[in-house]
Amino acid sequence: MSLRFTCLCGKVSVELHGAPAARANCHCSTCRSFYGTSLLSATAWEAAAVRVEDGVALTFQHPGKQVAKTFCGVCGDILFGTNRLGMRVVPNALVARATDGQLDAALAPTMHLFYRQRVVDVSDDLPKYLDGWDGPTYAP
Repeated sequence: MSLRFTCLCGKVSVELHGAPAARANCHCSTCRSFYGTSLLSATAWEAAAVRVEDGVALTFQHPGKQVAKTFCGVCGDILFGTNRLGMRVVPNALVARATDGQLDAALAPTMHLFYRQRVVDVSDDLPKYLDGWDGPTYAP
């Protein structure tokens, strides 16, 4: 797979190559705070699979955690984050915007992570891991 998307103003473009390593809705407090959302729906990619192709992107390193976000210096749109494992975390909203609002099934979330930390309940059939994907799942 190869997919190209741009920031909101179109000044920076990013290209994704291959397949994501993980596809999830993350409810952890770090993602909520860092990305400014109640949950982050995203794909995680090996660093080499995500490249800024055009424009100048800026990176902000979190002052207290091992995470960073890369964004457009013009419109401020977050292009991707980097988690503590060095994976690039690409918000699904950006990818869907580049594909006429539709998220390809190959990129759709397959799970919820850190559901114990949620601020909103989600009603779907995806497994809801209370912590990481190697831990217990939520049972209503």
